[in-house]
Amino acid sequence: MSKKIIVSGVGCCLVDFLYNNIDFSSETFRPFISKKRGDGGLTPGHLVFIEEFMEFAGSPFETVLTQITGGKAPDKKNIGGPSIVSLIHAAQLTDPESCEIRFYGRGGNDDTGNYLLSSLQKTPVVLHNYQLTENITPSTVVLSDPNFDHGRGERIFINTIGAAWDYQPEDLDEHFFNSDIVVFGGTALVPVIHDHLTELLKKAKSNGCITIVNTVFDFRSEKLKPGQRWPLGESDDSYKYIDLLIMDQEESLRLSGQSTTDAAIRFFMDKQVSALFITNGPNPVLAYSNGQFFEKLALTRLPVSKRIVDELKSNKAGDTTGAGDNFVGGVIASIVNQFQCGVQHPDMIEAGSWGIVSGGFACFYMGGTWFEQKSGEKRTKIKPYYESYQQQING
Repeated sequence: MSKKIIVSGVGCCLVDFLYNNIDFSSETFRPFISKKRGDGGLTPGHLVFIEEFMEFAGSPFETVLTQITGGKAPDKKNIGGPSIVSLIHAAQLTDPESCEIRFYGRGGNDDTGNYLLSSLQKTPVVLHNYQLTENITPSTVVLSDPNFDHGRGERIFINTIGAAWDYQPEDLDEHFFNSDIVVFGGTALVPVIHDHLTELLKKAKSNGCITIVNTVFDFRSEKLKPGQRWPLGESDDSYKYIDLLIMDQEESLRLSGQSTTDAAIRFFMDKQVSALFITNGPNPVLAYSNGQFFEKLALTRLPVSKRIVDELKSNKAGDTTGAGDNFVGGVIASIVNQFQCGVQHPDMIEAGSWGIVSGGFACFYMGGTWFEQKSGEKRTKIKPYYESYQQQING
């Protein structure tokens, strides 16, 4: 493509309140650990809604949070959410002259919402039909234990949906569906959009859009039917309208209803997903393409960046929050950049490489969003890791 590429995204956008160095194995933390699926307790790597967690804990949230954190203030407040964080990162890795990245959403007309709006305006993402309602601003308390899983680190998310309940399918205007690429990110935290994904994906494809879906832990479905397969829209027809599906391993198992990753991949293949990435923390990323959107690629395992892993061993300043979201952003940016170079069917390994180093780089700082001092700064910092990664996978 030589024209300006338009990427439009909708989904989870909120404020993260990040608490680092929370010991998930401590006696203080133990009473709040989940006993069974969907019970509202805390589970490493999972998300829970604040209302269900308060019911599980039997106390007001502020009381419990003070007990868990020792009463300290958040270590950081930042833009969070699988949709907006990935879009911001994609915008930071692409040329604004040749690509415009837009976000559609809602915030609340409160102090948190004003912080979110002012922070969003400091990023290269263009806000479209983004309004502040009288509902509270979506937010997530992120508890991070960098020593969990033998030092690999993990987080727990306590989410408030708030104004995200207000966003409706009809709020997505004709400009959204006339974009080159549309991205539905973490829509399980924007419930009405999530419940209409089949319809929205079908409309996007009928307009010739490339469709990307990146998922998030669906606590609403987990609470409603513990242990059962999570829905994605009105029906499984959603999958055949997806050009690229990006999930972590847990999400792939819950969406497919399978007990193994191999079985999950067969499920998505049978449902006609064109291509997929499955991330799994510090373990290899799985990639597959049937050749319809990306070049055809048999199931492939892409290792994480050895250089980043080595540097993280001596640098514990950051956390893993936003690593998956930045992976998505790196993939989107690579797709855009490949299109701008005239590629008709993007190279999935190339896209995955940018995703992997982007996700790894996010572990060097707290929170998912990096605020640039000047345009191109983040790409300049990440490019050496990309070059090292190419040497790593190509011998």
